[in-house]
Amino acid sequence: MIERIMRENDMLEKEEIFSKVLRAGRRTYFFDVRATKADDYYITITESKKFTEEDGSFHFKKHKIYLYKEDFSAFAEILEEMTSYVLNHKGEEVISERHQKDFKKEYSSDKAETHRSSFTDIDFDDI
Repeated sequence: MIERIMRENDMLEKEEIFSKVLRAGRRTYFFDVRATKADDYYITITESKKFTEEDGSFHFKKHKIYLYKEDFSAFAEILEEMTSYVLNHKGEEVISERHQKDFKKEYSSDKAETHRSSFTDIDFDDI
């Protein structure tokens, strides 16, 4: 029994090779280098999000991505392209309801009127 527990602990220790954590508000990102059974390396990226209940208790939801060496280059290239696109088009300033308490949607009554006027009024008498 003790021998089996020691083997399991050795496997767990071997599985996580290198780790980094990024705390971002109620989200935490875990970046882990792990080893396969064949002793090759891959990366897991885990997003853990904290949710608070009305009674004050909380729980976490986790989402995990497994990234293997053969996909590193393409993944990094697309991630760089996507992050550059966002920063070039929207800058680094965070603009959202969740991050800014004074955020107001730019949906004025003019837009509502324009939107409504694009519909054609039809009377059933016209049919």
